[in-house]
Amino acid sequence: MHETNSKLEASSLAFQALAWALMDTSRADRLLALTGLTPAGLRTSIHHRGTQAAILSFLEAYEPDLIACAEVIGVSPTHLVKAREELEL
Repeated sequence: MHETNSKLEASSLAFQALAWALMDTSRADRLLALTGLTPAGLRTSIHHRGTQAAILSFLEAYEPDLIACAEVIGVSPTHLVKAREELEL
């Protein structure tokens, strides 16, 4: 896969993961607490690869969330991990 397409796909997965995380209030609160983001900060930095990687890293830190999110968005948990790695390059 071309590098640009890979990064676009990784960003897309991060957006999907964020949408999934925000569907549950307690999970959304935990995301903000553990990443150090505020709602306003998240809105202004979501287009940054570092923020996108932090969202995926948040899921990696708690395997049940990683697996559940992957199932809902239709990818393997490994695919989410690889997306985070791609965003950190």
